[in-house]
Amino acid sequence: MNRPREFEDTREHLLATGETVIRSKGFAGVGLAEILAEAGVPKGSFYHYFRSKEGFGADMLARYFERYDLDLQQMLLEAPGSGRQRLFDFFRRWAARHDGDTQARPQCQQACLAVKLSAEVSDMSEAMREELVKGMQRVQQRLAQTIVAGQQDGSLSLVLAPDDLAESLYLLWVGAELLTKVQRSPAPLQRALQQTDLWLQSPG
Repeated sequence: MNRPREFEDTREHLLATGETVIRSKGFAGVGLAEILAEAGVPKGSFYHYFRSKEGFGADMLARYFERYDLDLQQMLLEAPGSGRQRLFDFFRRWAARHDGDTQARPQCQQACLAVKLSAEVSDMSEAMREELVKGMQRVQQRLAQTIVAGQQDGSLSLVLAPDDLAESLYLLWVGAELLTKVQRSPAPLQRALQQTDLWLQSPG
């Protein structure tokens, strides 16, 4: 009778452990043996839950984006302040995590995985690429919802096109994140923050 609960707990433990290891070393740089050793789970048990490492990676990304979406709802839709303020605070924290802002570290742990794996696995695994597409589209939807909320509360201009602006903002910040990693400098994210301030036009 306890087997379904055990199944879910072990599967969740494997996904959480794998995400931690892969966030640090990348997907290709980590073998199943390392994940299993870290999780303390035998190899046979892994294949009881996942067909392959690729299947594990796709499920890990699906889990990651589900959890990130809950954070986005809290930060963008449920937090106090105007729509514009919530958007700008979200991106300010994104930039600040590279400046040692301890309050921004939880967001770093969430945002970094998608950016880290997007360039690595898109040509390697169609299943993982599809999960990245779905997850990133959901992020853009939350941004667009917040832009609409800002227009409704009067903090953002009605001339803004929510879906187009949300896509442009996400493109800007994912690109800035990648350049920050390449340059080992927070400057691209700081420039992205300045551009974001310009794009989030107030009425008038």
